[in-house]
Amino acid sequence: MVASHLTASLQRGQLTCLLGENGVGKSTLLKTLSGFLPKLGGSIRLEGRELDDYSENELARTIGIVLTEKPDVQQMTVMELVELGRAPYTGFWGRLCEADREACCEAIKLIGIESLKNRQVQTLSDGERQKVMIAKALAQHTPIIYLDEPTAFLDYPSKVDMLMLLSRISREAQKTVFLSTHDLELALQTADTIWLMSRDEGLQIGTPHELAASGALSRFVERSKDITFDTQTLSVQVNKSFKS
Repeated sequence: MVASHLTASLQRGQLTCLLGENGVGKSTLLKTLSGFLPKLGGSIRLEGRELDDYSENELARTIGIVLTEKPDVQQMTVMELVELGRAPYTGFWGRLCEADREACCEAIKLIGIESLKNRQVQTLSDGERQKVMIAKALAQHTPIIYLDEPTAFLDYPSKVDMLMLLSRISREAQKTVFLSTHDLELALQTADTIWLMSRDEGLQIGTPHELAASGALSRFVERSKDITFDTQTLSVQVNKSFKS
């Protein structure tokens, strides 16, 4: 058991970011909430229904998932990979109709990877591949999207663009967007709600300013004497003091 006694809810139309130190169980929690790992107890409900009551196809139409594992595909274009996001709707033969193609083109345009759509997936950089996987999840047209470290392989401007995009999608498309990240300051600037997960204090939930005011973020960040957390600006300061 990695964690227990967790009680929380995710809201439609919000971007929620999961923060926590390495090994605390963030990825395990994401995989459990999505049905990839069986829960050890309690209840997980999606839109009022127990997770275990969903069929595979129903779940695929409800949750879009982007994990950190790289897709091991060869001889497949970016467009073809994004089109796999339409699998829950295409039936046994996987034939795409015009609406399916439009959904894929819309997702590719939204992520800003039109120039990549004819590239072979194995030729992409890690960051480009991550964007393709997010486009695939968007093409699924699910009300819920889970992402595990979606900014892990991106340069800083791309990290900002990605979190701003996910924030915009949550509001404009009224989706529930939930992601884990180690990009603390970006999360605090873009998220509507923070889930702060720790071994000692369990799961603490609130807006960035609420968690800053309670001291939870300071306790999380200031585990090293060289780091200070500013509760007003929600920023991290590194204390550089060198003895001559």
